[in-house]
Amino acid sequence: MKNIVVMTGAGMSAESGLKTFRDDNGLWEGHDVMAVASIEGWYKDPELVLAFYNQRRAQLLTVEPNAGHKAVAQLEKAFEVKVITQNVDDLHERAGSTQVIHLHGELLKACSVVQKAHVHECRTSINLGDTGVDGEQIRPFIVWFGEDVPLLPEAAFEVSQADIILIIGTSMQVYPAASLVEYAKSDCQIYYIDPNPQINYALAQSNQLKVIDKSAGEALPALIEALLTQA
Repeated sequence: MKNIVVMTGAGMSAESGLKTFRDDNGLWEGHDVMAVASIEGWYKDPELVLAFYNQRRAQLLTVEPNAGHKAVAQLEKAFEVKVITQNVDDLHERAGSTQVIHLHGELLKACSVVQKAHVHECRTSINLGDTGVDGEQIRPFIVWFGEDVPLLPEAAFEVSQADIILIIGTSMQVYPAASLVEYAKSDCQIYYIDPNPQINYALAQSNQLKVIDKSAGEALPALIEALLTQA
């Protein structure tokens, strides 16, 4: 059975109605990205950061997986599939994908500000004064700018094992996630699906790259049906 790695970014979830800051001059819902998505922003104004993610969490609970998420889940019928996502939503899981690596954390989880290993499910608001099992303030279980990406080695290994890679809805400009494609085997087939694709250095080195300049919802159902037919 062939291995497929699906790498997804904000463009994947945008089709479900979740907003992305990628194309908005560094603003996310009117906020400077570094004010609400960096460890420095947390230390400067934790109340603002909590309020921001409380809004994102509430919004997430009102949307559903789109055709792209559902198409990716269908790949598990014939392939060993790993999804590596930069998204913090749970739409891949809700669509049926069973092996998802969240590089940047998960919005529906919270952790201690002292021990990020103290993680629990969280579907309600987090406020200043809310504490976890260790008695410390809890925060969103998110990997912010300025923090390490702990699942990066696991993701790099999965990419190195892939026979086929699908890159969907990501600018391929945010590191270290954008560097993952460098671990792909030389004979790995790579499909890059994005309405505004940006070819970085690592992608440009692939001699098996196919660019599809469409949205995930437009391109994925047909592509995945073709892959399943060939399996």
